[in-house]
Amino acid sequence: MSENTGPSAATPSRRKVLLAGTAALGAAALGSTGLGAVASASPGAGAVPIREPFSLGVASGDPLPSGVVLWTRLAPNPLAEDGLGGMPNQVVPVQWQVATDERFRRIVAAGSEMARPESAHSVHVELDGLEPGTEYFYRFRVEDELSRIGRTKTAPRFGARLDRFAFAFASCQNYPVGHFSAYSHMVEEDLDLVAFLGDYIYEGPAMGTIGRPHVPAREIFGLADYRTRLAQYKTDPDLQAAHAAFPWAVVFDDHEVENNWAGDRSQPDNEPDQDPAVFRQRRAEAFQAYYENMPLRATQRPSGANIRINRRLTFGDLVDFHLLDTRQYRDFQDQAKRLDPARTILGTDQRDWLFGNLRGQTASWNVLAQQVFFSQRDFTAGDVDSFSDDAWDNYVVERNLVRDQLAKASNPVVITGDVHANYVADVKANFDDPASATVATELVGTSITSNGNGVDQNPTDAVQLQENPHIKFINRNRGYVRNTITHSEWKADFRVIDYVETPGAPVRDRARFVIENGRPGAQQV
Repeated sequence: MSENTGPSAATPSRRKVLLAGTAALGAAALGSTGLGAVASASPGAGAVPIREPFSLGVASGDPLPSGVVLWTRLAPNPLAEDGLGGMPNQVVPVQWQVATDERFRRIVAAGSEMARPESAHSVHVELDGLEPGTEYFYRFRVEDELSRIGRTKTAPRFGARLDRFAFAFASCQNYPVGHFSAYSHMVEEDLDLVAFLGDYIYEGPAMGTIGRPHVPAREIFGLADYRTRLAQYKTDPDLQAAHAAFPWAVVFDDHEVENNWAGDRSQPDNEPDQDPAVFRQRRAEAFQAYYENMPLRATQRPSGANIRINRRLTFGDLVDFHLLDTRQYRDFQDQAKRLDPARTILGTDQRDWLFGNLRGQTASWNVLAQQVFFSQRDFTAGDVDSFSDDAWDNYVVERNLVRDQLAKASNPVVITGDVHANYVADVKANFDDPASATVATELVGTSITSNGNGVDQNPTDAVQLQENPHIKFINRNRGYVRNTITHSEWKADFRVIDYVETPGAPVRDRARFVIENGRPGAQQV
């Protein structure tokens, strides 16, 4: 991300220094830079000393022109069954520090936050007063223990001329079925943001066969379970490195709570949460743990079973991100009602919020960052149609309303996760008429690990391509999508790895698509 002024993004060589782990300068050097003076680093009377508390790494998120969110969570024993990470039942002061260089010679902000037991000793620092479009480095300290160094970057000034913006999006990381090797390549990219589109964890009991069994070894239901499962995922070194390298913007899908949940309803099964009141309690505890483990602002702090995850991030005059929630307000999945105009996947308030955004002043490119397949997708050859009941195809009238509003916006692009495959699709004015106008573009990213090693295509993909001529590309390897945006075009590189069941897979570019400014639809180059 580059404004006309301000430091450039970290080079790969600098990033290797940044991502080396715990700050090499040591506690004495950190204290000499002034952090030790912010607050006493010694525990109070009767307090238990904290050792190796930063097992879950550091993260930043939701950049604004004046600041970002910094995150860490103290967990000397991250897999403790009580979900408290091995922390004592006491409030712990956590010092933080922000600098414009990775050796912390030019410190611009420092302070202290209290990590509290009732929040699983998580820390959310909402920075303000920073320079727009600027790279920063940050770290935390508890007593004499230091965190690794993180790198982040503020957004440019609203409306400022921005020549380039680069981001990656990813989704669906299932811990027992694969190593998160894709992130080891993502950290080498020159990115301004990572957008994570859901399924950060999986709630089920899967043990896998590669030596990464779920903890706890059962489907998770309560607050302690969700805290422990999130902590387990965050112990992955490649995921930690990606969080430390870039600011993230995160949204959840279903598996952060339960597979295919919708509104106040659990998926049909024989579990106690078939009672909506029981499910709302489960949802509340899942949301609490999610917030505790993500670099989110206080405006995203849940209130019981409710959390506002939809929000807008703007990057100069170039990109607007409209981050959506397609779970919390949706009607229950029902194929028989897919054409009912009363059905919603967004809820009235969120839809009004989105349409208000799109009708107002927007940047050159408008991104809907969301979870489930947006374009029509018929799975069956011939005259008989079949569609996913968990995607926008189950909410056709509202999908078409959103499509029509997108058609009026500047350069609309929908980015999507969920389906464990790469797709590129033209969003059509009428999906049943291939000759109708293309009004937007949908880019769907594959999973980080879900569904295992992956293949280039499944045999049934030929049917999808035949029945849905607006779908231009399908691929089922694992990986992420790298996007480079200028005022003239959007380049989407589908970066894939060939295996996840063993670590160390190399990365390659499977395909590149380009969207031209003012010309909806993507062309392969």
